[in-house]
Amino acid sequence: MKKLVIVIISIISSCGLAFSQDFKASDIEGIWLNEDEDAKIEITKKAEKYFGKIIWIKDPIDEETGKPKKDKHNPDEKLRDRPSLGLEILTDFEYDGDDEWDGGKIYDPKTGKTYSCYIKMLDKKKVKIRGYIGISLLGRTTYWTRSTI
Repeated sequence: MKKLVIVIISIISSCGLAFSQDFKASDIEGIWLNEDEDAKIEITKKAEKYFGKIIWIKDPIDEETGKPKKDKHNPDEKLRDRPSLGLEILTDFEYDGDDEWDGGKIYDPKTGKTYSCYIKMLDKKKVKIRGYIGISLLGRTTYWTRSTI
């Protein structure tokens, strides 16, 4: 009986190790497709922090104006004329060494709102992004997948 318990514990332990991932800070870099599949965001490193900008939009033309989409929901009127393509929406993320990048902000161009945010890598092809106000319990989660192009 003791041997069976030891075997079961060994199997469970080895499965846990097989499923745990060791990520490094640079694993977040690359191109990510948002959950709505209407934008691709490129995450890059600048001066020890990570940033993300929109590099592709599914429907880049504004239906109302017939021109490229702009940051029309920005609360700062001076910024409403900047193009959505190339817009930096992730800023100042730092890797915490525990599969998570935090301390950053996410800007939602669909609403013009900015939120505190953390990013957790679930595997090399999927991240969980949690934007929140104040504490992370008050927020919204979205999942992005790594883009092949």
